Amino acid sequence: MASLSDIRQIVVLMLENRSFDNLFGYMQPQAGPIDGLNPASPRTNPRTGGAPVATWSKDADPSAKTIPDPDPGELFTDISAQLFNGGLSTEPPSMEGFANNYASHGGNPLNIMHGFLPDDLPALTTLANEFALCDRWFASAPCQTWPNRFFVHCATAGGFENNEVEHAPFPMNTIFNELDGLVPWKIYFHDFPQSALLSRLWGRLDNFQLFDRFVADAKSGTLPGYSFIEPMYYPTLTELPNDMHPPHNVGFGDALVAQVYNAVRSSPQWSSTMLIITFDEHGGCYDHVPPPAAVPPSIPAPGQVFAFDRYGVRVPAVVISPFTSPMILRAPAGQAPFDHTSVIKTVRNCFGVGNSLTARDAIAPDLSPVLNAALDPNRGPASLTVTTPNVGFADIKDLIAKPVNDMQCALHAFANRLKPAATSTASSPDEHLADVIAQASSGSSGAACAPTDARPNAQIAGSDARAVFDSILARFGGEGGATPTPLSPTDKNGPGGIYKGH
Repeated sequence: MASLSDIRQIVVLMLENRSFDNLFGYMQPQAGPIDGLNPASPRTNPRTGGAPVATWSKDADPSAKTIPDPDPGELFTDISAQLFNGGLSTEPPSMEGFANNYASHGGNPLNIMHGFLPDDLPALTTLANEFALCDRWFASAPCQTWPNRFFVHCATAGGFENNEVEHAPFPMNTIFNELDGLVPWKIYFHDFPQSALLSRLWGRLDNFQLFDRFVADAKSGTLPGYSFIEPMYYPTLTELPNDMHPPHNVGFGDALVAQVYNAVRSSPQWSSTMLIITFDEHGGCYDHVPPPAAVPPSIPAPGQVFAFDRYGVRVPAVVISPFTSPMILRAPAGQAPFDHTSVIKTVRNCFGVGNSLTARDAIAPDLSPVLNAALDPNRGPASLTVTTPNVGFADIKDLIAKPVNDMQCALHAFANRLKPAATSTASSPDEHLADVIAQASSGSSGAACAPTDARPNAQIAGSDARAVFDSILARFGGEGGATPTPLSPTDKNGPGGIYKGH
């Protein structure tokens, strides 16, 4: 049996807004049964003024790849309605409010109960069959995207349950800061990294790299100890987002999964790498498993709306390594379940970061149980086919013309806040961010997201946000940054080694 001491690189790909039932509910893994959906006995959700709505799937229909459309509600209030159907906060949550909540946003309740079939997601399905699939990985909170992405970096959302642009940037400590001086790390991104909302990372902007650099680093055997990958959130005139956020075509996200796996699997570092693929939150998509109570990361602040004492809805999670034979991963009964802070716990235990960030990652299980076999460098497929959906100009034109979704709008609003400082005379990233904070405090740098009917289209917002961050990197970070020295196969800590945390 292997242990975390055999792992030298941890790579995380976090995608967007899909529940476990939505992507894996109809899968039947070779490792054993999962708590999913049964086509012969569909689960139903009540519908006010109509018959209950049942779970369903649609085979070999390309149009189903963008279900649900329109984008479901994902505010804290929406998720509370989905869990409790507008009733009291009973224990456990009834999970009977999805159909009604989606209808309240103008959607067809049938579409929120849709689940994909294994053939719809060939890369993700293959990896779930070949390695470890977790059917009890919960989002860290029943909250919107930003809070859950903060949990994977900080083990807290700072008390904010939604994408609170007006409070950006956020000052929480991160696992990246804890790794400084111990293990190299990088954040790889496609357009505008959500992690740039964390002010403590601005002193290390050289660690933000474009996704193409991830592929190159993997090929050259120079991946850092910890890599975090963000997907493409915005469409361009030639490409569509690969984040899987509804109603984005899930095929592009599956192609990204294949790209990341192929880069890791063919890397000289494959024999010592763990790859984690998960999703930040369920995005309003149906799931039948009630999220359990959770340990709050800290004592709630006065006026805080939510105590963060409950996990969010289940999300897909697959863990891959050359030490992992097919298995269904669950935490032992009576212990905390897997959630995004399990990533932090795994990084801490792997690289010798002693102190927890908050009370949440202190009790989170790490991912050492997936190291259930001896090293096999030939484990898993040598490569996956990168199957990019066949979409025409009309599809691209339609998507780029849509108003931005809440996530895209919030990132764009933060980019607008950065604009005045992007041309300031600040001599360092921290000075630059101090200018941003000062301008925000004075009310001179823009506010939160515009109302839906006044938002820019997704292509314009993405181009704008991308240009702002590119200009900041050009001044303070660029595409450079320290390149880690490749390790010999047997030397993790010795001469020339980059790991000081063990």
